[in-house]
Amino acid sequence: MQTPVSLFASGPAISAPEVAVEEKTALPATEVHAPAVDSSVIEISSVEVSTSGGLSSLEAKAATCRLCSLAETRTQVVFGTGNPSADIVFIGEAPGRDEDLKGEPFVGRAGQLLDRMLSAIGMDRNQVYIMNTIKCRPPNNRDPKIDEVQACNLWFEQQLALLQPKVICLLGRVAAQTVLETDAPLGSLRGHWHNYQGMPVWVTYHPAYLLRSPTQKQKSWQDLQQLVSRYREIKG
Repeated sequence: MQTPVSLFASGPAISAPEVAVEEKTALPATEVHAPAVDSSVIEISSVEVSTSGGLSSLEAKAATCRLCSLAETRTQVVFGTGNPSADIVFIGEAPGRDEDLKGEPFVGRAGQLLDRMLSAIGMDRNQVYIMNTIKCRPPNNRDPKIDEVQACNLWFEQQLALLQPKVICLLGRVAAQTVLETDAPLGSLRGHWHNYQGMPVWVTYHPAYLLRSPTQKQKSWQDLQQLVSRYREIKG
């Protein structure tokens, strides 16, 4: 089997062979609910959001969102990209500079690595869906603030309700702590299955972290194998 370093290296992407993976002993899944939007931040009743028009309709409404101060500094809303019928959804923390300019998540160097990671498990962007916990870039790529997460949760929950993936993969500490409502370190969240509104959730490293810490790619590869193994079980 090829090493994770070769699988995630720059250059042509290659598909990893299908390998039977022994699943780690997982902790009992706990039901996690996304944080409610604070009424002191926005007035929910004044925002008309409905899933009746589908994902494209929701994206059009989100494009004009001004529920938090990030609307003043963003170039554009970064809603999500990929297959709206995807079984697997990957979720990062927030758009960066490249994403803010292009209007798509994970298009910079971290996005290129994510593409190679997907290729390593025999997938591409047309087979999955990619999004972030919030839709607008925080200035200087800082961590999202609580009020920003609360405001954007209006779109986040509706988006996942429409997607209804079989598996969710959270990329990085901020995304994991935000969605799972915890301050636990990433190390303790990895290796265990969690639950978000009835959907199984897996946690792994953010591609940007792997660019800074390439020695962690071995662990990331193990995470991806576990993700695929569980997905195949669910898929039957």
